[in-house]
Amino acid sequence: MPEGLFEQIGEFFRQGGFVMPPLVGGALLLWYALGYRMLALRRGSRLPVRVLLDLAEKTEARREPKGVIESAVKSGLEASRKRPANLRRHLDVAFSDQEREISKYAVLVSAIVVVAPLTGLLGTVSGMVETFDSLGEMALFSQSGGVAGGISEALFSTQMGLAVAIPGLLVGRILKRRQERLETELSQLKNLLCARAAA
Repeated sequence: MPEGLFEQIGEFFRQGGFVMPPLVGGALLLWYALGYRMLALRRGSRLPVRVLLDLAEKTEARREPKGVIESAVKSGLEASRKRPANLRRHLDVAFSDQEREISKYAVLVSAIVVVAPLTGLLGTVSGMVETFDSLGEMALFSQSGGVAGGISEALFSTQMGLAVAIPGLLVGRILKRRQERLETELSQLKNLLCARAAA
């Protein structure tokens, strides 16, 4: 890596003050969690749940399921073929892996989206304190940056907090809606399997 890159990264952290390391760490953690959720919330086939269930009953496909619903159909059929006394309870256990997987990191994403702007605000307050200290001492330019350095830190940390939170909020909402749809389809699959077992 060129030496100039390390200097630019150091300047980036210096401009935002002490809140920059947690903000950058939070951004990395946020995008890891969002990427994981994007992969975990794959549905599989676009066919409706009822059609997928009919196909799986008729063909007993040996291929590996490609998404949450396909995996749930396979697990549900395996549980219903055992003809347990309380099928719904067995389906709840059979689908627990899928339900846990689709909700993984949802709380972490929400927490980072809430905390990032507040961390940026903390940097803003710190920068403004430095600005007013410089004004009180009448030092327009000082080693720590003075008025200009304080205002720069205040604005830069606020910008970084919002830059972390806004995309995370938008992508997180999209993934939350996808999770809710999958949860509805899992519930629908349980109802179909129980109705077929009763018939």
